[in-house]
Amino acid sequence: MNEYVYSFALQTYAFLIRRVSWWNPKARQWVQGRKSIFSHLSETIGDNTDPLAWFHCASLGEFEQARPVIEEFKKRYPAYKILLTFFSPSGFEIRKNYSEANYVFYLPLDTKENALKFIKIVKPSIAFFAKYEFWYHYLTQLNREDIPAISFSAIFRQDQVFFKKYGKFFRNTLKEFEHIFVQNQQSASLLKTIGVQQVSVAGDTRFDRVKTICDQKKDLPLVEKFKNGQKLLVIGSSWPQDMEVLAPFLNQFTEPLKIIIAPHEIHEDQLATLQKQLQKKSIRFSQAQENTLAEYNVLIIDNIGMLSSLYQYGDFAYIGGAFGKGLHNILEAATFGMPIFFGPTYHKFQEARNLIEHTAAISVATTEEFAQQFTLVYQQENIRLEKARIARHYVEKNTGATKKILDYCQKLLPAIRSTHKSSGNF
Repeated sequence: MNEYVYSFALQTYAFLIRRVSWWNPKARQWVQGRKSIFSHLSETIGDNTDPLAWFHCASLGEFEQARPVIEEFKKRYPAYKILLTFFSPSGFEIRKNYSEANYVFYLPLDTKENALKFIKIVKPSIAFFAKYEFWYHYLTQLNREDIPAISFSAIFRQDQVFFKKYGKFFRNTLKEFEHIFVQNQQSASLLKTIGVQQVSVAGDTRFDRVKTICDQKKDLPLVEKFKNGQKLLVIGSSWPQDMEVLAPFLNQFTEPLKIIIAPHEIHEDQLATLQKQLQKKSIRFSQAQENTLAEYNVLIIDNIGMLSSLYQYGDFAYIGGAFGKGLHNILEAATFGMPIFFGPTYHKFQEARNLIEHTAAISVATTEEFAQQFTLVYQQENIRLEKARIARHYVEKNTGATKKILDYCQKLLPAIRSTHKSSGNF
């Protein structure tokens, strides 16, 4: 692949998104969010004279990796404005009012013209890209203008295009970064085999984020009343495929157990289906009354934003997504210390593989497997407590990636300050 093929592929992608937007709401948001975007950028950022740090995330998951870096960057360098961009509507629509960012926008499509216009308007002093974001034209333009670009929480595997015979174009894209901070030594070693030397192992910044979540958890008196001193299973970010496996077992499980379900998507039809699937007394959080809540077996969360604080009350967690596109965040549960269950599609997730290796997590593919594994952990308290200890320790020992990234950036910022001073931006 070369630059022309890459640009054609992106233009084709954009064309297809526009076509799909006629009937697909997310595609429609993707298209509408980019309408007149350069006018909006000029009106909003064009007159900014403060130094600016640009953070880019594909979607919500990458935002969780960027968040601790953004917040620590603001503490260290309060003079800098923060621009946050997203590629996907699922990130932008949920975090467009994120208070720690001065500006939040969709990222215009990665064309040469767009990259030139975007960087001319925004004038970033430094740019950060979370995990898998490798946009050729933006990185090339940043490099041409001597604006350092940092990739962080990146992870690489042998089967990715960078390591194929035909992957030269993408290998060259990686070389445009000032530095790449990867999650593990395997990623660093792979990059060095293709001549990418500006790489360090820092770890995954999500560990720093979940530690902050744990430290800043919100008390939820209604949930404590619901738990009522019993063992509690928190089912987080569940999809219908997850519940098809879990519900038959939970319906016939007769031991004392409270269940909280936080669906990944909250729609009336899904909530109604959940209540029908589970043949236990259930209630939605929005309808809960404190004086009767302890009578229910199942509490269904019908809002967004509560899940991370729910885990503090859990004795077990099941994390959804691994019967479909991919596993959701298991670290939020791990940081509070509990055995963690999830489906079979987890192999691209380093933390899932690690927690299974350390015996704190269990992957299940059928109702029968979940029944066997859950019953064992439920009945053997010593096993449950040991898995909980391992999960909590795993998070604790992997924190610190954010500090490594920003310590490196200290080497860059004096040069950035002098650049701004000479250009009259200070």
